[in-house]
Amino acid sequence: MSFVSLADVQPPIALGPLDGRYRGAAAVLVDYLSEAALNRARVLVEVEWIIFLCKNKALPGAPVLTDDDVAYLRSMWETFGADEIAELAAIEAETRHDVKAVEYFLKRRLDSAEESMGHPTTLTDLHEMVHIFCTSEDINNLSYAVVIKGAMETVWVPAAQALTQQLVDLANANAHLPMLSHTHGQTATPTTLGKEMGVFAARLNRQLRRIRATEYLGKINGATGTFGAHAVSVPGTDWPTISRGFVEGLGLVWNPLTTQIEPHDWQADLYGDIAHFNRIAHNIATDFWTYISMDYFHQNLAAQGSTGSSTMPHKVNPIRFENAEANFEISSALLESLASTLVTSRMQRDLTDSTTQRNIGVGIGHSLLAIDNLRRGITGVDPNPTRLAEDLNNSWEVLGEPIQQAMRAAQIAGATGMANPYERLKELTRGRSVTASDMREFILGLGLPSELEARLVELTPATYVGLAPQLVREFLSNTQA
Repeated sequence: MSFVSLADVQPPIALGPLDGRYRGAAAVLVDYLSEAALNRARVLVEVEWIIFLCKNKALPGAPVLTDDDVAYLRSMWETFGADEIAELAAIEAETRHDVKAVEYFLKRRLDSAEESMGHPTTLTDLHEMVHIFCTSEDINNLSYAVVIKGAMETVWVPAAQALTQQLVDLANANAHLPMLSHTHGQTATPTTLGKEMGVFAARLNRQLRRIRATEYLGKINGATGTFGAHAVSVPGTDWPTISRGFVEGLGLVWNPLTTQIEPHDWQADLYGDIAHFNRIAHNIATDFWTYISMDYFHQNLAAQGSTGSSTMPHKVNPIRFENAEANFEISSALLESLASTLVTSRMQRDLTDSTTQRNIGVGIGHSLLAIDNLRRGITGVDPNPTRLAEDLNNSWEVLGEPIQQAMRAAQIAGATGMANPYERLKELTRGRSVTASDMREFILGLGLPSELEARLVELTPATYVGLAPQLVREFLSNTQA
């Protein structure tokens, strides 16, 4: 077989869908969870470590940095862009070590500091402060924590909150709209559409609270977590206090007890929580798909704006919900794999986590894509009150539940003739269609107390929704609650 090699086409063709077909939805994560973003964070951590050590006089003889010095150092990560990415890649091609390449990248900048700043500076003498007392994992664990925290707080959590709030709004708007339930796929006790949306909103909100409470841990304590080289080289410095101050200054939670690596337990917790959120949202997608197939929701054709079938022009397929399903599944599979594998490291260190963590952006990216599709799908449908009312009006048998329970309560209160309520309703309703007149005739023949009889005669499938509207009103919180 002969064909043009697409691997040689420029610009390069994406292998994965997040960088190809779906780039528009996932590109925002590039600023946090791409290789380039990780390298920028490494530069940030290395630079801030130098600044912190100087500011806190942790190293005898270290210079006092001027404002210009600090600004120049921070410009190394603040202006990190295409040229710097290319330069760093070229250095790494020689070092064959990503963090060592960052070290050499910074030293180049220190060498050219006077020329760039236009005046003498002590920065040219700081070569040996770059990466001092650090193992690669000191830099990596902090860099990953910084970028993951940024991605979650800036991108993923706002998207997840927007989805949850969308369901909260849908629940409130339809709290009183009656809908037939289908437990086990069978006709069951009525509810309201709003209450069912509220259940999903509350479930998502619970997961969001867990995710927003994530502790992003970090450590900077040397090759095996003992501050060994620190204590030998500069015994007069309180290194645990310095370490804690630096980690917390990055907006992270300090972990004082580690091996060479920060153990990644917080990452496992986070990915498990995101996967759980995904699973709930997946359930939302499948339920909407089913409700659309039952015509409980109409697809808004103007909002959908898409071709359905390539051969059947009448169709508008619920593709947003199907896309969401698939991407939630992919995301959950990746994140659950990360959660289960990152917690294991052979003795003080092995390198399996290095490759594994490079897929964090893929796992979160598929979740973000799924959330985007689910939100667009929900925006593109409207409840169909006519169809909902039709199903309710054809399901008078569902009143068998409240009637038998009312009979039980009446018997306990002293009424006679209320024996065997379940069996009597079963005989009336099971396996046959029951009309409104059938049900009312049955009620009137029971000999119920007059007040109860009147209440049951007035009951319809559409009014038998219990406290559903009240539950939405009283117990459903907004996403910021």
